[in-house]
Amino acid sequence: VRDNVVLARPTTEAERFGVAESCVRKLGIQIPALVDGLDNPVERAYTGWPDRLYLIDTSGKVTYKSAPGPFGFKPKDLEAALRKL
Repeated sequence: VRDNVVLARPTTEAERFGVAESCVRKLGIQIPALVDGLDNPVERAYTGWPDRLYLIDTSGKVTYKSAPGPFGFKPKDLEAALRKL
């Protein structure tokens, strides 16, 4: 609201993908983005709300978790975690 970014809650997967596509494009996100299902199973499993960047190693362990996004996304921090891994 503060930044005049207000979106209606998607009621279909197509709407949710549209919102995600718009965010990726407008925020200039250049890494792959995954979209949770309408029932939010990933959000519940990882407390990803409102959204976060995660790095999960090959054993399934979360090795990096960003601050809430999109304004908490720090691509350089994620890059450093990738290099460390």
